[in-house]
Amino acid sequence: MKISADFTVIPDEYAKAAPLENCVDGTPIVSFPFYIDDLNPNARYLHWEFIDPDSIPVCGFEWIHWSVANMPVDALMYDFNDSHALAIPADFSRSMASMIPEALQGRNSSASKLVKSTNPAVSMRYNGPYPPDADHQYCLNVWGSERPIKGLSQGFWLNEMLRGLRNAEDAGVVDYGSIVLTGTV
Repeated sequence: MKISADFTVIPDEYAKAAPLENCVDGTPIVSFPFYIDDLNPNARYLHWEFIDPDSIPVCGFEWIHWSVANMPVDALMYDFNDSHALAIPADFSRSMASMIPEALQGRNSSASKLVKSTNPAVSMRYNGPYPPDADHQYCLNVWGSERPIKGLSQGFWLNEMLRGLRNAEDAGVVDYGSIVLTGTV
């Protein structure tokens, strides 16, 4: 599987300098578009995490910006006008629940006991990059599986998804891809 985007530096509209209409409680909430190419034909579900390992020296843990589980591949849009197989459109995080209710979004780090966001529009969807100290590199990791991950519900924690992916008998992981993007101060 190959993951790509039309940029290597996350555009302002999806990050720290997002316009007010793209923010809730000062947090950017409009997710960026990306593409999935060369997906194993046995993959029926997608799962992804968007994380910031560079946040560890800043806050003591890897910041979770977005996690999605049990996304049916056949519910996604194929990009027939371009060379890409699957397109995850901009602002997918906010429209996902109404478009594909069986897919799940997990809590991000805003929901942690240290940050304590109680607004699900901020804590259970895409949470845009907001590096406070320097440019950060963000990882978008995507897995393809034959089956959905069992035992997850809306608002799952990322460790629950990762545990389900490690259990090969459960989800039947058949593919993996990753991309590193930069978020600027």
